[in-house]
Amino acid sequence: MRERIRDRERLEHMLSAIDVLLARKDKYTPEEVESDPIIFYGLVKHVEIIGEAVYKLTKEYRATHTEVEWADIERMRHVLVHGYYKIRPQQLWETLQTDIPELKPIIEKLIEEMA
Repeated sequence: MRERIRDRERLEHMLSAIDVLLARKDKYTPEEVESDPIIFYGLVKHVEIIGEAVYKLTKEYRATHTEVEWADIERMRHVLVHGYYKIRPQQLWETLQTDIPELKPIIEKLIEEMA
């Protein structure tokens, strides 16, 4: 059962994974990410962590914080975990370049509001 008390912890897990991704994304070119499975799946794993943390948030929390596209993040997690063989490197790269940097200040704000 999901617990409200854990919502903050899940947001912190998300922020931690976001920070890892942001610290690493500019170290590699799209070609390096695509050609090196360790780099590729290391980045994928952190995107998965974000999605899993979203999945574990309470429904009430998600419903009251609509500034995040929770369902989209959760769907991406499902694709990464269950459709690992269909992951497109370009989609991962776009997520790292656009979505992750946009998500960070929102998650930081949500954590701050819980303090």
